[in-house]
Amino acid sequence: MRETITEATLACTPRRLEILAAEYLALYFVMHSSALAAVMAALLLMNAVAAETADSDDMESWRKEVLDWRAKHAVELQKPDGWLSLAGLEWLASGENSFGAAPDNKIRVAGAPEHAGVFELTDTTVTLKAPPQGFPENLLVGGAPAKPQMLRTDLNTDKAAVHISIGTLNMYVIRRADRFALRVKDSRSEALRTFHELKWYEPDARYRVQARWTPYNPPKILTLVTLAGTEDPQPVPGIAEFELLGVTYRLEPVLETGPDRLFFILRDTTSTSTTYGACRFLYTSLPSNGAGKAGELTLDFNRLENPPCAYTSFSTCPLPPPGNRLPMALPVGEQRYHEQ
Repeated sequence: MRETITEATLACTPRRLEILAAEYLALYFVMHSSALAAVMAALLLMNAVAAETADSDDMESWRKEVLDWRAKHAVELQKPDGWLSLAGLEWLASGENSFGAAPDNKIRVAGAPEHAGVFELTDTTVTLKAPPQGFPENLLVGGAPAKPQMLRTDLNTDKAAVHISIGTLNMYVIRRADRFALRVKDSRSEALRTFHELKWYEPDARYRVQARWTPYNPPKILTLVTLAGTEDPQPVPGIAEFELLGVTYRLEPVLETGPDRLFFILRDTTSTSTTYGACRFLYTSLPSNGAGKAGELTLDFNRLENPPCAYTSFSTCPLPPPGNRLPMALPVGEQRYHEQ
């Protein structure tokens, strides 16, 4: 019969006590091994469930972020001065270019006064002049009553353009390479009045990838061709290399939108069927160590969006450089707005 630990046992030698204690522990674990196994299995299951729940929560959070971004994108498009407000794009000829609603103007602007003014183009200078009968009442230039003046026209950027407004119209002169045009926006444009919901692929986490960022020091200059036939030189700060579905690809962004984010212009094989034929845009944050140092970059192709030219013919959109024309499908992001 196996001995048990009693008061008499306390009188045993230390060695005897060690042996009895070991036997007692062995017996305890034998008796409770099944229970311990069950506990361990339960703990493993709980950990697995917790991990799966965490992954599910992360996925749901990511999905919500994507859907929220899409909703905000639609709101941006529908702003009174957003891309859908474009109502005209008229290229200026050298010399005087009268504009207004009357048929005798060189540039016809629906909804404008009969004779709104004259743009005089001399080399790379555009001057606003009054029509013979003077500027119309309520015509504003830069928020002030209209008066003759030279208009600022920066190369390939409209941020500092001088706006000419009256009623629902908002007009300004843009420069693309050596060409100048009058861009017309109307807060009651047909595109805004007939806007319908954007069409998207379902979010797919497989198309959210980590890319390796390699900077170009110094950045190289890439000349982008536009749908308007002009050329637009842009700085390329580096290249993003990523793996998608087992294949490695590379994309080059430009810094057209400013120093705080990257701008990718790309096209994939869905452009022949479900997405806009010319290209799509992808904006991302800067790489982990900034654009000038090696690092990592998140490319979430679920945020691929159409360029403005997918909605209106009055925009001048850049086309993707040859290296950004991917020989694979990206069935994520925004689909075609108009049927082609």
